[in-house]
Amino acid sequence: MKKFKNIMDKAGFLTAILLLIFQSCSSSNDSSDGGSDNPAPSNLTIQVEVVGKNAANPDGDGSGKVNLKINAANAVSYKVLIDNQLKEITNGELTYTFTGSGTKTYSIIVSAYNGSGQFISSTSSVNVYVARKILWADEFDVDGAPNTSKWGYNTGTGDGWGNNELEYYTTRPENVIISNGTLKIKAIKEEYMGSHYTSTRMLTKGKFSFKYGRAEVRAKLPVGGGTWPAFWMLGDNIDTAPWPACGEVDILESVGNNPNVNHSSLHSPGRSGNTPDTKTTTVPNSATEFHIYAAEWSAESIKFYVDDNLFYTYANSASTPFNANFFLILNLAMGGNFGGTVDPNFTNATFEVDYVRVYN
Repeated sequence: MKKFKNIMDKAGFLTAILLLIFQSCSSSNDSSDGGSDNPAPSNLTIQVEVVGKNAANPDGDGSGKVNLKINAANAVSYKVLIDNQLKEITNGELTYTFTGSGTKTYSIIVSAYNGSGQFISSTSSVNVYVARKILWADEFDVDGAPNTSKWGYNTGTGDGWGNNELEYYTTRPENVIISNGTLKIKAIKEEYMGSHYTSTRMLTKGKFSFKYGRAEVRAKLPVGGGTWPAFWMLGDNIDTAPWPACGEVDILESVGNNPNVNHSSLHSPGRSGNTPDTKTTTVPNSATEFHIYAAEWSAESIKFYVDDNLFYTYANSASTPFNANFFLILNLAMGGNFGGTVDPNFTNATFEVDYVRVYN
């Protein structure tokens, strides 16, 4: 739709900068402040305790918490580069909590200072497991209209929403309703406000947005030529940075004219419209069975999955729009540039959603 690692490398780069700074400080003080009255630090040791680590959980209990104990002879302060963050301490003890989900290896660089600019440095590393934590979710377990504290709507034709779409988006229960534990977005062939089809487009803009993490939907897709269901994200700054400058991440897009194929794409300046940043994967029985469509997003990459099977990795960087807050969108379009020709026998179709979840 017009919708809109390398940790070690980074640590190495930051380390080089820090060491240059440290060396500069040291060289400017060695000649005047060194000597037996203020000896240089020595015998630097780093002890790293991963909270909850045991035989069953070799990388910790999932909290991501580590305790550091640092000691060096003649040291009065320490600088610790951990998770690309610089911490300064005086007592040699530091507790830090990693937040990136999954099991990762982190570099820890420590420098001990004697108060006169002299220092020694040492590097350690630690494996840490961080369990996924839900930041936001809608389980659609209360019958009736969707929760207005979580969802708003785009309504009307939006002049085809930039894609020559044919539907009129409404908030009517005929088009959007929660029942029996799932959200139903229903596209209907009917004459309404000058359009030949109705449907719903709901979004979390102004209610929830996030930067980095995992967004997923468990859904069953509609049937019929011309249907175009989607689960996607737009940059929260869209009002001041109009599309495609705000960025767009399409996690789930499928069209009834080419069933059982999921498209995941990214749109950004110079890479909008027919973006080259896209891949597809086959999803058997997507209209009769629920499947999980997800994206895992970090500063380094955006990885796309169906049922936890990775099929596309996009290399993110500081030059893209994908390093700011994004909000979520669910919708079912009809026709348009991507949806294609609507089956003349189409009457209605339902995009059924079991849940939407966002993790750290």
